[in-house]
Amino acid sequence: MLELYGFSVSNYYNMVKLALLEKGLPFEEVPFYGNQTPEVLAVSPRGKVPVLKTEHGFINETSVILEYIEQTQPGKPLLPDEPFARAQVLALCREIELYIELPGRACYAEAFFGMAVPDAIKEKTRTELLLGFATLGRHGKFSPYVAGDSLSLADLYFLYSVSLALQVGRKLFDIDLLADMPAAKALMARLEANPNVQRIAADKEAAMPEFLAMVAAKK
Repeated sequence: MLELYGFSVSNYYNMVKLALLEKGLPFEEVPFYGNQTPEVLAVSPRGKVPVLKTEHGFINETSVILEYIEQTQPGKPLLPDEPFARAQVLALCREIELYIELPGRACYAEAFFGMAVPDAIKEKTRTELLLGFATLGRHGKFSPYVAGDSLSLADLYFLYSVSLALQVGRKLFDIDLLADMPAAKALMARLEANPNVQRIAADKEAAMPEFLAMVAAKK
């Protein structure tokens, strides 16, 4: 059986968890927090989550894990078979990660944990988020899903990365980054109503007190 290592507050962990649930695959969750101890580095070379344990060993990096699951496991496909359509989905995943997730993450400390972030970094984040959402608006189809008429890996990135960036936009800059994208807003609401997504959200809420205590201990 596949084993998913990580913790329920991690958005990348939850992307993989949703893929496994949507495909109807049996798996075991293994609590695992990233750090630089030898024990953790033996599982995850960079000391990060998530990690997937397979019969052959450990696989790290979310994008690689998701593609491995697609290539080796049965269940609902989350990538098209046709090469061009497949490339479009994967490009959307990278665009969300590079141009929305990463700029937004630079301000998570202030948006979510009350730690001040320098104004220069916040201004850079604001500029890059506006550009990133413009890119998503040009490339995403939202008909009704990000890449077309069926759920794909792009929707997992959209749900778990874009949602955090939206909170950064509201909390730090008082802007609605989806204001000009009503179809994207509708998709976010549709995804949040998915029973598997709601299960993951409940698990995240249950895990949040322990996670916040760990963050506070590191301050």
